[in-house]
Amino acid sequence: MALMDFIKKQFIDVLQWTEDGDGTLAWRYPMAEMEIQNGASLTVRDSQMALFVNEGTVADVFGPGMFKLTTQTLPVLTYLKNWDKLFESPFKSDVYFFSTRTQLDQKWGTPNPITIRDKEFGIVRLRAFGIYSYHLTDPKTFYQKISGTRDIYTRTELEGQLRNTMVAGMTDLFGESGVPFIDMAANQDEFGKAMFAKAAPMFAEYGLALDSLVVQNVSLPEELQKILDQKIGMNMIGDMQRYTQYQVANSIPDAAKNEGGLAAMGVGLGAGVGFGQVMGQAMGAALQPTAAAPAVAAISADDVVATLEKLHGLVEKGILSKDEFEAKKAELLKKLT
Repeated sequence: MALMDFIKKQFIDVLQWTEDGDGTLAWRYPMAEMEIQNGASLTVRDSQMALFVNEGTVADVFGPGMFKLTTQTLPVLTYLKNWDKLFESPFKSDVYFFSTRTQLDQKWGTPNPITIRDKEFGIVRLRAFGIYSYHLTDPKTFYQKISGTRDIYTRTELEGQLRNTMVAGMTDLFGESGVPFIDMAANQDEFGKAMFAKAAPMFAEYGLALDSLVVQNVSLPEELQKILDQKIGMNMIGDMQRYTQYQVANSIPDAAKNEGGLAAMGVGLGAGVGFGQVMGQAMGAALQPTAAAPAVAAISADDVVATLEKLHGLVEKGILSKDEFEAKKAELLKKLT
């Protein structure tokens, strides 16, 4: 019995790996002091590959299948060890198994906003995130550049490198394309395709194939998003003079209906429309300052109406005289003209 245990400990007849589903990408067969029996069986399951390494030099690579290990099936190892065709002795070699299954639902994103130069907004900081999938295609490259002589190399250990690779590609993509942020954000599908084309060669450098990449969101930090919303609002308004006239025409008649409101000052609907025209003209001029005159802060029609309402309330309470009210009203209108 002890003799049988000794034999089993020293020689390996079957080489195989049963994945445990924990995200392992590379696994080193535990050789210890054992040797591989000449003619031993190598089983490589679907979605696996195997790699023989002789004293640090990559030798033979096997895809899925069952193989009898001889000088015929191990040509590179045979060359490295200077075996002849009749070699039948046990031999030592490091054997690594690799998982080629597709790694699904991997997350990528910008942990912090990245700074880019945008065609429309200048220097902006943006965030983006999404999902991607990949699988291992070249065990030799992966072994040489990533996993090395580790006993186990997992998907989790690789996540940070892959995420940073994609974020770097995204930054370069914005810089090279010249496409404004607003266009990228509005068409995330095309943005994802462009990112895929940028990132795929980077994955290939590690012996990986990028299978899919989806952009789920592209956004600005909150403070910059507010500025963008204001810009969009200004574009939607368009003709500020007509917008101001519309605002005044709607707000002053409402105030004129209230007892003690603008109606008490003799300002009716007709006066409100006329006031709106004056206000609109003034606002239009304020938004287009000339080189000879310094720009002044714009005053909205709503602000004027609200101020007049408050001043009239002071007149009714006896705090402000009617003359003082008229003078103040004239001062407000003068600012607009």
